[in-house]
Amino acid sequence: MNKEEFLEEVKKIGINPTQEQLHQLEQFYRLLVEWNQKLNLTRIIEEEDVYLKHFYDSLTIVKVVNLKEKETLCDVGTGAGFPGIVLKILFPHLKITLIDSLQKRIHYLNEIIKELDLKEIESIHSRGEDYQGTFDVVTSRAVANIEKLVDYTMHLVGKNGIFVAMKGDIDQELTPKVEQKLMQKYKILKNEKFLLPKENSKRSLLVMKNV
Repeated sequence: MNKEEFLEEVKKIGINPTQEQLHQLEQFYRLLVEWNQKLNLTRIIEEEDVYLKHFYDSLTIVKVVNLKEKETLCDVGTGAGFPGIVLKILFPHLKITLIDSLQKRIHYLNEIIKELDLKEIESIHSRGEDYQGTFDVVTSRAVANIEKLVDYTMHLVGKNGIFVAMKGDIDQELTPKVEQKLMQKYKILKNEKFLLPKENSKRSLLVMKNV
């Protein structure tokens, strides 16, 4: 996905980036490649792949939640900053907390935040299950299977908040037995399935809230 295709596809999901935001994404890409040589953050480093599989993929969360109406978001297990950094760039009003268990990645994230001059975003060295706080939206992208993931995340979901698990093909994890178990404690609001543009790989957005 080249930059023109990226712009075309994000407009289809209701996002209209400014020139400054597009420039920030370009900066983010350059920094990601630079830091990846030191930290091995991601195996996806070709520009067109990053724009599709990291940048666009991070933004697909808007298919299930109107971020313009939300104030706070927590990205658990953010890794290289997906989706958290991308969401901060495109939705600058959001107060974002990035959580990661590796101190080296926190150092990298702090440098990204500084270089891109992002405000009201912090990176926390912690495991999701150990962190305390409540948010309007909690999300996690490609971190753990859904049974384990709820243990890391659901305590962070505020009273009227939601958790969005950003997955590939969730069907193998979300068996009827697992779904039944989850629904004893949580409410599943939506399981949005779609294909990534260009390569047609499967994606799932599972939206949950506390009962």
